[in-house]
Amino acid sequence: MAIPAFQKVRTSSQDKAVLNNARQLAAAADQYFLENGVSSVSQGNLVGATNYVKSLNLVANETYPASYTQGQTITVDGVAGARTITYAP
Repeated sequence: MAIPAFQKVRTSSQDKAVLNNARQLAAAADQYFLENGVSSVSQGNLVGATNYVKSLNLVANETYPASYTQGQTITVDGVAGARTITYAP
């Protein structure tokens, strides 16, 4: 009984962390759009020691988009090798 409950809690925690990362990336992209007058940006311009998001910590071997476009849904693939999470800004 304990193992399924643990797996459910772990899955929920991973999903929440991935969703939070997507929110941070969306906010960083919005700030970049405002400051630079563009409507798309690569992840490399958002994540880094001197950028908007200092580091992106992977929690379940997920894959974040390489670029972001204003008003587009963010889709994070491969969460724990099985799930996809979307975030609509």
